Amino acid sequence: MRNMEPPSQVSFQEKQEIQKQEAVVYMNFMKSHRCYDAIPTSCKLVIFDTTLQMKKAFFALVANGLRAAPLWDSKLQKFVGMLTITDFINILHCYYKSPLVQMYELESHKIETWRECSLFFCLDVYLQYSNPFLISISPEASLFDAIYALLKYKIHRLPVIDPESGNVLHILTHKRILKFLHIFGKKVPKPAFIQRQIQELGIGTFRNIATVQQTATLHDALSIFVERRVSALPVVNEQGKVVALYSRFDVINLAAQKTYNNLDMTMQEAVRRRSCFVEGVIKCYPDETLETAIDRIVKAEVHRLVLVDRADVVKGIISLSDLLQAMVLTPAGIEGLLS
Repeated sequence: MRNMEPPSQVSFQEKQEIQKQEAVVYMNFMKSHRCYDAIPTSCKLVIFDTTLQMKKAFFALVANGLRAAPLWDSKLQKFVGMLTITDFINILHCYYKSPLVQMYELESHKIETWRECSLFFCLDVYLQYSNPFLISISPEASLFDAIYALLKYKIHRLPVIDPESGNVLHILTHKRILKFLHIFGKKVPKPAFIQRQIQELGIGTFRNIATVQQTATLHDALSIFVERRVSALPVVNEQGKVVALYSRFDVINLAAQKTYNNLDMTMQEAVRRRSCFVEGVIKCYPDETLETAIDRIVKAEVHRLVLVDRADVVKGIISLSDLLQAMVLTPAGIEGLLS
């Protein structure tokens, strides 16, 4: 009688090799696609001259539904930086005194004046994380390089500049890159780690979460934005239950509504006064899988998920930066960019 051969078994080393190959799938995808590939066929781009008044610039951002714009210096004949919602928050936080005192600086300062004040008058709290030079990338650079730049310099917008003409082609964001992967990466085999739980992978922020009480003032929230450098704040009630999410983008609406002279209003009032285009609180449980989190954040077109327990008490935040770090940079052996 013929001896039956035992079924072939995958060795531990082979399993490890398979997992290693799976882990770098997203990294390889990003390395094989250029920034130019992620630029949409049609998009809006607004450029400000540095001699423009700050107030008019912020109104223009609101009118065009934008969060940032490249800055052009006519004297130097080159792009010198970005004007973002962070600048608006910093100005309000720096110069606000009370509803009875008009903010002359916002009403009269030009963009170049604010930039000079930040650089030469030692506004340390605003300079601590700022970049005095423009960080940009070539359209021929890989999306991997773009992700690395976004996370390394802790910026949310990366201008794609044509090295030959010097023109800004697009403003690349975490959101655009993840959406590009979600649309065009469907043929890429899904690595096993995206089926693991968020808390098991340790993706996101689970300690010392920045939140704001709904009874706190809007100025309190601006202070947290400046000091903690977060992009959104879960608004919580006395029980710690999340009732709303207030983001940096919501602050720019103060310019549209011309209510930036009253930062003493409560967060409850600030949330109520927001425009109808509200991101909302898109939640996720720590025991849900990474794949679930990715799908939810892409489909909802938001910038972060609030991790809650079954009683809706805030347990953490998972951002687009957290996802790109875990999916792309960590498999490449690049750690610690978000710390």
